[in-house]
Order: sequence, then C-alpha cells, then structure tokens
Amino acid sequence: MPFQLIVFDLDGTLIDSRRDLADAANAVLGECGGGRLPEERIGRMVGDGAATLVARAFAAAGIAAPANALARFLDIYQRHLLDHTRPYDGIPEALALLSQRAHLAVLTNKPIASTQEILRGLDLDKYFPPTMTIGGDGPFPRKPNPAGLQHLLTSAGVDGQSAVLVGDSVIDWRTARRAATSICVARYGFGFEGFPVEELGPGDRTVDAPEELLRLS
Repeated sequence: MPFQLIVFDLDGTLIDSRRDLADAANAVLGECGGGRLPEERIGRMVGDGAATLVARAFAAAGIAAPANALARFLDIYQRHLLDHTRPYDGIPEALALLSQRAHLAVLTNKPIASTQEILRGLDLDKYFPPTMTIGGDGPFPRKPNPAGLQHLLTSAGVDGQSAVLVGDSVIDWRTARRAATSICVARYGFGFEGFPVEELGPGDRTVDAPEELLRLS
C-alpha cells in the first residue's frame, strides 16, 4: 500500500541551510572572542534544536557561552534565513508529484517562525499546510520524542504503517522508530555524517538524491 502521509525533516532534507546556520553560529562566537568553526563541523551539530547547536558550537570553540548566546544566535539567524539557503536540487519537483498522492507534512526542531518563513521564501509552503507543519518550539517536545509525529498521524487520519518520516539524521531515525512509522534516510543531507548505518533495519529505506523520493510507495 502506498504511503498516505510523508513527513519531512527540514534542514538537511528539504533544504540546504548549512551555510546560513554556520554563519550565524560563527557570528555569535566571534562576538564572544571565539574563532570560526568550519561550516562542515557546525553542520554536524544541527538536528537537536538551536539551543543544543549553540551549546555545541561554544564547546567546540573552547569558550563559555554567555547567558544571551541563544537569543543572539536566533536574532542573527532570523535576519539571514535565506541568504544562502535553498531547496536541494530536485526537491520542488519531487514535492509537486508526491503531493498528488499523499498528505505532506514538516516535522523539524527548528523554531516554527523560522520554518514558515523559509518555506514561504522558497515557495515550498504550498505543499505544507500550517496544521501539518510542526516546529521545535510548539506544543510538542522536540524530536526524537515521537509526540509531534504522532499528532501528524492523527491529523492526517492514518496509522503508523501508512506513514514515512524522511530525514537525514539519527534523530529522525529514532523519532520514526518510536512512533512506529517507516523511515527514509536522506543520505545526501548534511546531518547524515556519523549516522550509525549499522543500526539500519531491513525495512529502513535510504535515498541518495531527492528524485529518489518518488520511489516511496
């Protein structure tokens, strides 16, 4: 039976936002006397929410984070959400086709205001109704807690066997497992580095490019 609900992570799955996230993190570090971290290294810190990203960046830079570090990061990042962030090649085309055969949703640990602004700015919001877009600062705990994903299942009127979560990180994989849905790991995303591939089960799916998402069924 084809999936009736396809839920997407945002950063590293629908969009390549690594440079803008890294620039914002490095700007805060610079204000506090820290050195710049490589974009790739910061990319590996993404996935557990902004507070964890900031904490990891300061720890990696070897300096103490001031009390307003998170607020400063969010302020800088909010003003530069779309400087370099773009959908991965093939994502708009894949969403256009997938939306014809399934409900689509977004489940991210990014704040909802930033999520919605990015989706609007990249013309992707037409595929994701507000009621099917969940951020990390809403009423549900952040991934890998499955509550947000379970809410999306209820909203779409489907059970776990009829849904798949598409994401690039172990956080997404754990979320899907806890909600008893299928998982499709986006190996093209910047969150895939360090993924424990040995833990993938025989029913877990992987894709190396967005166009391969069209094989979801």
